[in-house]
Amino acid sequence: MTSPLPDRGARYWPAAAAADAALILLFAGLGRDAHARGLDVGGLLGTAWPFLAAAAVAWAALRLRRRPLRLWPQAVALWLVTSLLGMGLRWLSGGGTALSFQLVTLAVLGAFLLGWRLLAAAVIRGRARRGSDRLSGRTSARSSSKGTP
Repeated sequence: MTSPLPDRGARYWPAAAAADAALILLFAGLGRDAHARGLDVGGLLGTAWPFLAAAAVAWAALRLRRRPLRLWPQAVALWLVTSLLGMGLRWLSGGGTALSFQLVTLAVLGAFLLGWRLLAAAVIRGRARRGSDRLSGRTSARSSSKGTP
């Protein structure tokens, strides 16, 4: 699946990068809360940093700035690099990497990093479709039935 408006996608990169970072922080916060670790800023950043660093590497290596909303292959690669490299950095820094944590990481970061892009693509496609309908003079069945008895 590609971005519905690939030529316009590049203008969204700051918001896309911020969304990715916010969702990685949310992932870390949910994990800390689930394990009663507290949500202090230092602890949250200490948990999130391997995945934030991995996402930054992925953004640079994959040149996501050009097509930040594109699901395949960019966002899928971002998800995998963020999850796997983040897990490696976590392990190198002495953090836990139990199999259950690895599976949860893949699932949650997959839902977060891919999910918002799927929603954004649907919204953009819907807006583009409505715009092209207006330009062509077509109306939806609901709007054309208004005013008809």
